[in-house]
Amino acid sequence: MSRKACRVTEVDVSIGTLLVAASRPDGIATFHRLRKELPKYLKLSAGDRVQSITRPNEELWQQLIRNIKSHSNVPGNFIYEGYVIHVPRVGYRITDNGRRYLTRKGH
Repeated sequence: MSRKACRVTEVDVSIGTLLVAASRPDGIATFHRLRKELPKYLKLSAGDRVQSITRPNEELWQQLIRNIKSHSNVPGNFIYEGYVIHVPRVGYRITDNGRRYLTRKGH
């Protein structure tokens, strides 16, 4: 098994983002809250916990939070699909479509 196969994916982090946002009265998952709460929803491996070379104050899995916005023009991305809206400098807001996605997936 490759090292990458043992790590969480952007989709894993995106689903966790929906769950965190859905749990908030305003539907917003702030970046701070995501860094704090996503480990409750994800099975993070030692590979995920490695310190980033490009961002020394972050673990590798935390980069995937920003990748949701960075990859927003790619089919399959949760912004592209309309499940979340990026709130600049704050985080992500779940949409009605995102809530339906969670229901369809049994969350």
